[in-house]
Amino acid sequence: MPAVAASAARLPLSAARVDALVVGAGVAGLAAALELQAEGCEVVVVDPSDRPGGVIRTDHVAGFVLERGPNTLQIKPPIRAFLAARALLELLRPAAPESRLRYVWRDGRLLAVPGSVAGFAASRLLSLSGKLRMLAEPFVGRGQPEQESVAEFVARRLGAEVVEALVGPFLTGIYAGDEAELGAAAVFPALVEHELRSGSITGGMLRGALHRGGARGLPGTFSGSAGLGPFARSLADLLHEPPALGTRVVALSRDGDGWRVAVESAGGSTELHAPRVVLAAPALEAGRLLAAANPRAAEILDAIPYAPVVSVALGAERAAVRVPIEGFGFLVPRGEDLPILGCLYMSRQFPDRAPQGRELLQCMLGGTRWPAAPQATDEELFERALQALDRVIGLGGEPKRLAVARWPRGIPQPGRDHPARIRELRTCLRDVNGLALAGSYLAGVGVADSFASGLAAARQLLDV
Repeated sequence: MPAVAASAARLPLSAARVDALVVGAGVAGLAAALELQAEGCEVVVVDPSDRPGGVIRTDHVAGFVLERGPNTLQIKPPIRAFLAARALLELLRPAAPESRLRYVWRDGRLLAVPGSVAGFAASRLLSLSGKLRMLAEPFVGRGQPEQESVAEFVARRLGAEVVEALVGPFLTGIYAGDEAELGAAAVFPALVEHELRSGSITGGMLRGALHRGGARGLPGTFSGSAGLGPFARSLADLLHEPPALGTRVVALSRDGDGWRVAVESAGGSTELHAPRVVLAAPALEAGRLLAAANPRAAEILDAIPYAPVVSVALGAERAAVRVPIEGFGFLVPRGEDLPILGCLYMSRQFPDRAPQGRELLQCMLGGTRWPAAPQATDEELFERALQALDRVIGLGGEPKRLAVARWPRGIPQPGRDHPARIRELRTCLRDVNGLALAGSYLAGVGVADSFASGLAAARQLLDV
């Protein structure tokens, strides 16, 4: 299916009734809409943006293919089953095998992250005492992981070195957050469950491997054949009615056994009536819409913190770089003297993302380490990225300054209380018929997690 831009639907100028309304045309909203449509619902999707995909945006600049938001996705069981049932897996392509090689910048040098047990034995990321401490994990007694931060949980079970050298950088790449503030039960629910059930992470993983069954995902990371933006547009093209882009929901209220939704666009204002509504918007926006109908739910949503993220894209001359650019990229642990969170070598993962002889480097800045990053000028952001890359890989020639993408509320930050907060949120909405939530703040910040939340929201409304 060609990945062409989805055109905006025309909303009726007078009040109209539809089977389902989805607020948000990101992957969560598109998944919910397609699942509802598959069950025979007439679905309208509204979004204030100029294109479907939410934070997923792909642009072409000077021959480079740039992702402004997420760069890759994992194919977890829900999204794999959905795409396979519709013969859509061909829209995605795996990253090059080279991308399995990943680095951490530590103590002034790039160190490869080991990909095997033998690799860990030879790795310089951990000291001998750190490796021995990690191997002692099965003998560590049970704690109270539901109340711990990621740093506390991992340090208790695997040692402080693992937090500093491996888990901290890993979470920087996913959450742009602080391992001392992120909650273990929210970020690593499977590992916490292993301790609670088996007494150790190692024992739980071994038991799970022996009894593994059911649906599985695909290993590795993926992108759309022409980027994630076209992939999102291809999903939107499957809708009978294209998303109503440039359209904002201004009010949401009960309407008998359904919902009255007031919307505005450049074409004017109108009201829609629907027995089913999916709020697939960021937490703050969902809270704004629920303020009148359910103040406590709105309060919970408003309190979910987000970390700001800035992406800085640069084009480098391959022959002018002193240190070979290879693998997925590198991440920077907290405490290292580099002004970035990490850098993705996008043209190593997907070689056609850069012109011949060039490399596409996408640096991440901001997060909880530099919350003011979105307010910085383009010049300051480029200079920070160039300074860091020159130190790590030795930039030569004249790197091309391609683009800056700012996300002031980029990634949800699930803390220790996040699972309890989401449980209370669901309790608040349990008796609110015809309404479901979807999005990255619920149960995972990855693209596949957001997609799964959209499918779950649709099924919740269909099962009532």
